[in-house]
Amino acid sequence: MLLDVKGLEAGYGSAKVLFGLSFGIDEGEVVTLLGRNGMGKTTTVRALCGLLRASAGEISFGGRRVERAEPHEIARLGLGLAPEGRQIFPNLTVRENLLMAFNNRGWGGESWTFERVIDFFPRLGERLGNAGTQLSGGEQQMLAIGRALMTNPRLLVLDEATEGLAPVIREEIWSRLGALKRTGLSILVIDKEIEALCKLADRHYVLEKGEIVWRGTTPELVANPSVRETWLGV
Repeated sequence: MLLDVKGLEAGYGSAKVLFGLSFGIDEGEVVTLLGRNGMGKTTTVRALCGLLRASAGEISFGGRRVERAEPHEIARLGLGLAPEGRQIFPNLTVRENLLMAFNNRGWGGESWTFERVIDFFPRLGERLGNAGTQLSGGEQQMLAIGRALMTNPRLLVLDEATEGLAPVIREEIWSRLGALKRTGLSILVIDKEIEALCKLADRHYVLEKGEIVWRGTTPELVANPSVRETWLGV
């Protein structure tokens, strides 16, 4: 298993957010974290990336324990993040945002290079000299994903992959994520577009108040509308 999480607990100060999460992602698998706002999805991502120290539990990535590792150490092992809010460097150009992230880690298969990312996201090729502040929301999301791909990750983590984007741009992002899945890249994705996620993902975990309350495959989720009604409705 590429990512194996057991009994993960984490929070902020005295406020505990995650209560014993256990889940995993296999090589080449696309998995989602689902749940309403404030249920612990982004906190989970922060703990996986080393941005938030786990208070209990184990996180194994690529066969190594990483719950006490620093963010740069986890990134070097091959975890690439496109964070919530995109967080691109606003004063750097598209070209600079991409090139500063490049690292050919040699995991096998075709590497993600600057040219390959531009071919994958042609819109970015049209904006290479533009600063991050000059991009639309959709272009910024493409840049955030492209920057994560430039690290040549073994696992790509997408936090709120299409939040706040126009429908036509959301469709383009989902199309690109489908293409990434076909390359065999492992992906953990957080989003609210359940229909699109069911077309993309293999398995799903539903969070409620920091606990996993349901887990299953896409066919199981589609066949169980009560999951949406109980834990995913507004």
